[in-house]
Amino acid sequence: MSKDYDVVIIGSGFGGTMTAKKLIDAGLRVAIVERGDWVKRGPQNWATEGSIDLTPQYDKSVPYHVVKGGNKPKMGVYSAVGGPSLFYGGVSFRFREDDFNPPADIVAESGAEWPISYQDLEPFYTEAEALLNIAGDDGADPTAPPRTAPYPQQPADYAAISKKIKSSAESLGCHPFHLPLAINYQDKSRPVCQLCTTCDTFTCAIGAKNDLEMMILRGMSESQVDIIPNAVVTKINQSNGAFTTVSYFDKTDGQAKTLSANACVLSAGALASPHILLNSELDAVNPAGDRIGRYLMRHVNAIVFGIFASPPDKQKRFHKELAILDYYFGHKDIAYPKHKIGSLQQVPTPPSGLVRNEAPKPLGPIAAGGVKLLTGLLAIAEDQPQYNNQIRIDKRSTQEYGLAKPIVSHEYTERDQQAVKVLTDQAKKIMKKSGALINYVHHIKTFSHSAGTVRMGIDPATSPLDANCRFRGVDNLYVVDACFMPSSAAVNPSLTISANALRVGEIIAKSHNYSNLDA
Repeated sequence: MSKDYDVVIIGSGFGGTMTAKKLIDAGLRVAIVERGDWVKRGPQNWATEGSIDLTPQYDKSVPYHVVKGGNKPKMGVYSAVGGPSLFYGGVSFRFREDDFNPPADIVAESGAEWPISYQDLEPFYTEAEALLNIAGDDGADPTAPPRTAPYPQQPADYAAISKKIKSSAESLGCHPFHLPLAINYQDKSRPVCQLCTTCDTFTCAIGAKNDLEMMILRGMSESQVDIIPNAVVTKINQSNGAFTTVSYFDKTDGQAKTLSANACVLSAGALASPHILLNSELDAVNPAGDRIGRYLMRHVNAIVFGIFASPPDKQKRFHKELAILDYYFGHKDIAYPKHKIGSLQQVPTPPSGLVRNEAPKPLGPIAAGGVKLLTGLLAIAEDQPQYNNQIRIDKRSTQEYGLAKPIVSHEYTERDQQAVKVLTDQAKKIMKKSGALINYVHHIKTFSHSAGTVRMGIDPATSPLDANCRFRGVDNLYVVDACFMPSSAAVNPSLTISANALRVGEIIAKSHNYSNLDA
C-alpha cells in the first residue's frame, strides 16, 4: 500500500525538528505537522506585545482546564513553526551525569528509572550544541559533566550588572559561570546579537537567536520534507498494533485530513502529546496505558527579584548570563534536602508589557512602571515525579477540532517546596550583596518546563515508552518531546530533548528499511 511519507512528525519543537534532521540526512521523506504558523520577524517582535503570552502563538482554542496548580484556570499552548524555541531564552544545559541516576528521595514511590545514561547521550549533546551553535564556558562549573568537544562559541562579555552579581556570588563562596546560550555572537554570515532586552519570551526580530527555524528548519530541502503549518492533530490511528495514519484539522481551509506514513513521531509537548494519545485511545493498547498523562513534572521555579534604588541595568542590555550550580547536588550546610536541590540562573529585568498583562488590575500599569528597578535570579529545583500529577481528558466534553477536554492537576511535595526555599534563600543573599534594597520572590506557576507524562523506562507495566522512545503497543510510533523523561533534573530541558531526539532519529533511520514510499 502506497504511503504519503516515510515518517510523519507531529510538532516542530526540539524533539520533532531534531528527529526530522536525522531522518532527512538519512534520505527519508518526512512531513512535519505543526499546530502553529510561521512567525514573521520584524520590529513587531521588539514591541511590548511581542512577549509570547501576548502573541497569536499563545493558542487558546483548546484550553487546558487547570483544576489544581497553574497560574490560571484555563491555559493556552505555545504553537509556532519551530515550537517554543522561538520564544525561549536560549539556555541550553546538558543534564548532569548523575541526573540519569536520581536519588531515592527524588524517585520516592514513582519507580522512575532512566534506561539510558549520560554516556549514551553525550555524542548527541555535542551534535545538538553544534547544530544550535551554543555559546558557553563551564570552566568554573562544579557540576560540569564530561564532554568530548568544547562549546562551539565563546560567550559574550558580561554586562555590568552581571559582573556585580557574579562578584557578589563569589564573595559568598559560589562559583558562577556563563549560562550556555543559543545566541549568535560571532558568526558574521548572519545577524549577530545586538544585546537587546527583548530576548527571553520574545522571537528575535533579526534572527540572532539560534532557534530551530533559523538554524535548521529554513535549511531543510523541500524535496525531502513538507512542513504543514496550522494543522491541529486530532488522532493517531493504528490497526492491529501498527501505526497507520495521522488525522488532523487544517486551519487554513477548514478541512479534516489524514496523512499516511511508515512511522510516526509524536513531539507535541508534555501536555499536548498525552492529550493526543488519550484522544486516540492508544492507552488501551499500551501495557502502561494507565500511566499516560501521569507523573507530570514542571520544576519548582521562583524568581528572586532584587529591588534597587536606581535601575540596576543602566546599560539597558541583555543580561541573562550567569549560572550558579553550587547547590545542585546538595550542600554541606543544608541538612534537607540532602542529595539534590537545584540551580540558580540570572534573569533580566522583566518585560513591562507582560507585567502589565499578568499583574492584577489596577496594579498592572503601576507594577509595569517599576520593573526597571528589578533584576534577579531564577531558582530551578527538581520536582518529584508523582502519579497524581497528570493531564487527563473528559471524553464527555468535546472541544474545538473534536478534541476531548484536557484537564490538568498538579501540586508540589513538601520536599519540592523546601528545595526551592533553599535556593531562594541563597539568591536573596546574593541580591542583597549586589546592592538590592529588598527582595521580592515571584513563584512561577506556568507549565513552561513540563515533562514526564509519557515516560521511558525498563518495566513495560510502568513506562509507556521503551529505551528507544518507542510507544509500547503500537509499532513505529515514537514520542520524543519532554514527555519521555522519567525525572526532570534541575536545568532547562531543551538540549536534552534535542540530544535524545537526535539519538532516536538515528535509531529510526537505521532500524527501518524505508527505501521508498511504497513499502
